[in-house]
Amino acid sequence: MQVSVENAGGLERRMTVQVPAERIDQEVGSRLQSMSRSVRLDGFRPGKVPLNVVEKKFGKQVRLEVMNQVIHSTLQEALTQENLRPVSEPKIEPNESQPGQSLEFVATFEVFPELAGPIDDNIAITRPVVEVADADVNAMLDKLRKQRATWSEVDRDAQLDDQVVIDFEGTVDGESFTGNKGEKMPVVLGSNSMIPGFEEQLVGLSNGAEKTLLVTFPDDYPSAEVAGKDAEFSIKVHAVSEMVLPELDADFARAFGVADRGMEGLREEVTNNMQRELKQLLKGNLKDQIFSGLLEKNPIEVPHSLVENEIVQLRAQQEYQGLDPDALQKTAERRVKLGVLISEIVKQNQIQVDPDRVREAVETIAASYEKPEEVIQWYYGNQKMLAGIQSAVLEEQVVDWLIENGGLKVKEKQASFDELVDAAKQSKG
Repeated sequence: MQVSVENAGGLERRMTVQVPAERIDQEVGSRLQSMSRSVRLDGFRPGKVPLNVVEKKFGKQVRLEVMNQVIHSTLQEALTQENLRPVSEPKIEPNESQPGQSLEFVATFEVFPELAGPIDDNIAITRPVVEVADADVNAMLDKLRKQRATWSEVDRDAQLDDQVVIDFEGTVDGESFTGNKGEKMPVVLGSNSMIPGFEEQLVGLSNGAEKTLLVTFPDDYPSAEVAGKDAEFSIKVHAVSEMVLPELDADFARAFGVADRGMEGLREEVTNNMQRELKQLLKGNLKDQIFSGLLEKNPIEVPHSLVENEIVQLRAQQEYQGLDPDALQKTAERRVKLGVLISEIVKQNQIQVDPDRVREAVETIAASYEKPEEVIQWYYGNQKMLAGIQSAVLEEQVVDWLIENGGLKVKEKQASFDELVDAAKQSKG
């Protein structure tokens, strides 16, 4: 067997394999000989069919079968011989092979990137030092009050935090667009639920007022029809209402499922929830910094096919739906590059997934369900879902390994709970 490999650009390879004619012809002959002893044909007794008759009737079919099997086996032999790791199933282009001729085929595929040496983990990161302060708990209780707020109509101009009920109709270059109309739609001023510049122009309007608003759709607006374009919205105000917040009392606490110790109990539960969230935010913040640093320090090329597969998976996830193609491409490339780097760190440092941490992660997910044990059993009976948990745990172990053993340069910085929440939102965005 002769093998030659050509770099077709980037990570794509074209491997040409030649298999000697004798290997094909011997196998074809052997199979035909065997068939002649068992095949049944009209006019011949079983086991007495002449070889030339069998060859004439079945020779072409048998040769194709042998060629396919030889291509499969020699492909694996050639990949091992050349130390190549295809990303996906190679595309095979076989040449026709007649009796007495060698078999030649070309396999085209992308390979996993090869890193020249150890991963560069000399990364500077900032470890936020954050505590859940009384002011943070008070702010969270205010948010909970707003979730339970009611609205009382007022006879005055609209202010920030008011709710304004409007009709609207928008045009771009004088033309209508999808979703350009709405009737009696409530808008809370300052909620940023509308496109930038819209809510601000409703401040100061009162019941019955009409106005034309001039706004610009963001460049990354989900609808390409209007993204980045100037628009006019004709609006009419039907009502202005102010927010009425509930009292922080025992009834308020009961509304959030805290029956014991009233507001003291609710405050304690809110504090505990925020501390749990803080723990996750701190882990996520360090992970984002470390992974961004790894990408910056270790630029690598990744296979197009892996990126395309990742895009397909992202499109199936709700949080990524609506992303424009360029943003989706960048997100997919980042995830694939990180996957390669993390795999290399795991391999270089012989990190193995911790089954106890996997179990803990599964139990944490299951705890939010009515029958946790059934959920745990379901995860451990579904290899695909369990693999996702194992992958996430392995990422955490890589982060822990880098913090404990890597070349990270860590400095601490005081930060607030809200700053950490905002940083997490920006990272997801």
